[in-house]
Amino acid sequence: MPDKHEGRELIIGTYTERLPHVDGKADGVLSCSVDGTAVGPPRTLARTRNPSFIVLSGDGRRLYAVNETVTFEDRPGGGVSAFSRDPATGELSFLNAMSSGGVEPAHIEIDPTGRFLLVANYRSGSVAVFSLEADGRLGAMTGHIQHEGGSLHPVRQSGPHAHMALFDPRTGDVLVPDLGIDAVLVYTLTESGALVEQGGRRIAVTPGAGPRHLAFHPDGDRLFVVNELDNTLVALRRDGNDFSPTSAVSVLPEAFEAHSQAAALRVSPSGHWVLVSNRGAESDSVAVVRFDAADGSLGLVHTQPTSGREPRDFIFTAGGSRVIVANQDSDSIVVFAFDDATGELGLLAKTTVPTPVCLRTV
Repeated sequence: MPDKHEGRELIIGTYTERLPHVDGKADGVLSCSVDGTAVGPPRTLARTRNPSFIVLSGDGRRLYAVNETVTFEDRPGGGVSAFSRDPATGELSFLNAMSSGGVEPAHIEIDPTGRFLLVANYRSGSVAVFSLEADGRLGAMTGHIQHEGGSLHPVRQSGPHAHMALFDPRTGDVLVPDLGIDAVLVYTLTESGALVEQGGRRIAVTPGAGPRHLAFHPDGDRLFVVNELDNTLVALRRDGNDFSPTSAVSVLPEAFEAHSQAAALRVSPSGHWVLVSNRGAESDSVAVVRFDAADGSLGLVHTQPTSGREPRDFIFTAGGSRVIVANQDSDSIVVFAFDDATGELGLLAKTTVPTPVCLRTV
């Protein structure tokens, strides 16, 4: 029987330039074919600077990328670039680009109505909102929020660091984890494209934990937070207008003491598993965590080495039977078979791809 994902395309956000944490080697947004067992060799779709995080419109006809830089178009800050996409060929055509309203943008998201684009600027700890024109171009900046504060870590938490923006599938609220201030902030996106914080609804994490990414369970009522600095995963349950924690677990093996930083977070389509990528010379792996929806508990089952260095993003494909991982610092993408009954990962293939970071399929 042919794989459900046969013939689909993997689109890859990359680094193209040297930054303090990476030596970028790619030349822009890349693409590989996906056949369910392996990914094909990469081709360049668009040349643009450090498109480390990308997002596609629901119909696949638009692609937006952050430009994770400290200067953009000869001005301080990062950028956002818009492209149209030919669904027949996958080719990208540049539409326009704008300043991201902050330094080193790390995440980008389209609101469910398709009217606005949200960008989280990591280094400067801000979130910007842009209108989207009918042809896909970036319009005016309609909103900008600057976070304030810090937390325990003297280097990583000396100021705010907004790391992503996620829409609540039930309420439409915007959830923004800020690594620098140890909180997930909750906003309303207004009809005009402004962000208004909902007072008293911040989700606090353990001081020094460093919340990085969020993901909802398929039921829409469970929320997961991965903390980069203390390498923990937290499960929360919707409780009226708020979320209450039900369980927390380390994503590293017991007694592990070397340096590691948690990165991406994904929930399996079945909702039985939560996976997290670990980055470190002795920890480069995907942690497989079992989730019990009955009591909201988490349990680390095992960590699977990713056959590469600095695994960043990863995605489930083929109905959850495959996991594709981007190894940023060893220039590779690997494909694993995933057993939803046991949580086991089995290496299927490895492809050379320069500094891959973000993965999307279409």
